[in-house]
Amino acid sequence: MDSTMDRLDAAGFLQTWQQFDLKDNGFIEGKQLDAFFQSILGKSGMKMEEITEDRIRRLRDSLPSSPDDSDNRRLHIHELAAMILPEEENFLLLFRRETPLDNSVEFMRIWRNYDTDSSGFISANELKGFLQDLFLEHRLSITPDKLEEYTVTMMMMFDKNKDGRLDLTDLARILSLKENFLLKFKMDACSQEDRKRDFEKIFAHYDVSKTGALEGPEVDGFVKDMMELVKPSISGTDLDRFRKALMHHCDINGDGKIQKNELALCLGLKHS
Repeated sequence: MDSTMDRLDAAGFLQTWQQFDLKDNGFIEGKQLDAFFQSILGKSGMKMEEITEDRIRRLRDSLPSSPDDSDNRRLHIHELAAMILPEEENFLLLFRRETPLDNSVEFMRIWRNYDTDSSGFISANELKGFLQDLFLEHRLSITPDKLEEYTVTMMMMFDKNKDGRLDLTDLARILSLKENFLLKFKMDACSQEDRKRDFEKIFAHYDVSKTGALEGPEVDGFVKDMMELVKPSISGTDLDRFRKALMHHCDINGDGKIQKNELALCLGLKHS
């Protein structure tokens, strides 16, 4: 790797990345790569006359081999961060998971844990706590100054409306939450028998504890996915309001949980 890159920090990398990933997809196209490398080298402090075609070609050649080496290849942010950033600056890689976060229940567990004041948003200070725990989880040390720098960088990258706090959608992007589970089902376009079968799959997905009732983050995860079917971007306060309404309507026995038969009744199904 070009030694010039040693002068690049995470903030500089993200600033350059956002100039190319305009749709916030998390990747750039292969045909953008040369221009991206040119910008990155400039951000690293290299003079324009030093940014030669040969230097850019060497950077391109250092990419991991791929079956698709055409301009249509997509380069993801973690892939390029791993290649370009010095190891001590590459905290973005901490968000890569061995197993992708594919259940809104676990996502909401994380959300509730770090939204410590129950404001419906993650403040900069709460994000700092999240990042600190992430470094501890990976057994990495971090100075207070670096922790502050990384917090500011994450806010800069993921706080899309620039209000100084993160909402549910922002955190979902940080954690790479997979597609809404409920999008797999079209309950208004199938028979009653099909709806019952789909209900069993849906309930099993959110009943992570396997108790036969949804509670805590299990209710949160179900509410989040239900709401996002009609409103793709929701706030924490939206979720809390709808959750309260759902519990009022569905928690028939008042135990603070949604039993399987209670949810079936709420959805207009007879559960035996």
